[in-house]
Amino acid sequence: MTTRRTALMALAGAAAPAATPTIDWPQWRGPKRDGLSTETGLLKQWPSGGPKQLWSVEGLGAGYGTVAIAGDRIYVQGGLNRRSGVQALDRASGKILWSVAIGPEGDNDRGDGPRATPTVEGGRLWVMTEMGDLVCLETSGGREVWRKNALRDFKGRNPGWLLSESPLLDGGKLIITPGGPGACIVALDPQTGKWIWSSQELSDTAGYASCIVCEVGGVRCYTTITSDAGVGVRASDGKLMWRYEKPANDVANCATPVFGQDKVFYSSAYGTGGGVLALTASGGVVKSSELWFNREMMNHHGGVVLVNGYLYGFSNSILTCLHFETGKVMWKDRSVGKGSLTYADGRLYLLGEGQTAGMADATPEGYRERGRFSIPDHGKPSWAYPVVCDGRMYLRNQGQLQCFDVKG
Repeated sequence: MTTRRTALMALAGAAAPAATPTIDWPQWRGPKRDGLSTETGLLKQWPSGGPKQLWSVEGLGAGYGTVAIAGDRIYVQGGLNRRSGVQALDRASGKILWSVAIGPEGDNDRGDGPRATPTVEGGRLWVMTEMGDLVCLETSGGREVWRKNALRDFKGRNPGWLLSESPLLDGGKLIITPGGPGACIVALDPQTGKWIWSSQELSDTAGYASCIVCEVGGVRCYTTITSDAGVGVRASDGKLMWRYEKPANDVANCATPVFGQDKVFYSSAYGTGGGVLALTASGGVVKSSELWFNREMMNHHGGVVLVNGYLYGFSNSILTCLHFETGKVMWKDRSVGKGSLTYADGRLYLLGEGQTAGMADATPEGYRERGRFSIPDHGKPSWAYPVVCDGRMYLRNQGQLQCFDVKG
């Protein structure tokens, strides 16, 4: 009897559906676009050779964008058969569920294909390609709801290494940076694609960064770094609030700004550096003043995170920790080489462009590595940011996506 009962319980357990994931990563750099995960209980040290691989999928196409994760699906952009598109994958297995071509694939000496990450919410998906095609799709099967071309419709100019922006969804607005005359930043209705406002005072061409939200004294703003400056516009009407030219170079401005404590940090490479603006609001207007600027964080395109009052990011090829308030250097280390990073559970998840993944403590006390391993080389630098979501780490490298178990 006991044996029979045990067997029945085992069968019931096998038939039970898998638990529905409760943690999502629905857009570029996570829920708040800051590269920070709120998860806990993750591995404190990786085993030799790295964490356990759960699955790997190939055939995603050329490109440098990372993944968006919502519900039981993963969304990723890629270039296939000279078309730039997006694919939906099963979150549990990595199986490709559907694939939709959006527009022509861009050619480039630094790699073909899309550079952006989709944005997903409430059964809809917003995607912008390297050639400016902007579409809203249904997540269920990829049916197109509406489309625009950010460059053509707003007279923008595609930068030399192609558009790399991930659209920002903020309530009733979809924010993009076409970089057109009087339309550097534009707000659209996310459900219809209809125009809401353009930044009339701002005509910078697009950089390679994506907008984030920052709210100061009750005034909601959007900020990014364009081809010429770190800028902030008021969310209600696109009015220019501040402009900060010092952290921008005349080659490529790529790093998404970092906001916290009513301050915003901008950075770029090519010998430039980064600085922090203090922001204050009065009468619906935000004003800025520089706190500091130095050349200790020349972040190219691997991003910077703000953790407990300290900035972490690659200054060219050197992983660096700076004090957010003062810019003081706390430490520098060669780590995994020039790369990108994400933060989760007290640690930095690192991906070097030379196909080395690593993990290190996020502490101003010094660099302490907790493991590293290699991923396959697909002939291009590994520039897609790592994603940590629901106990799993996702590493996209050109047409391949690998999923690893990093739960403790």
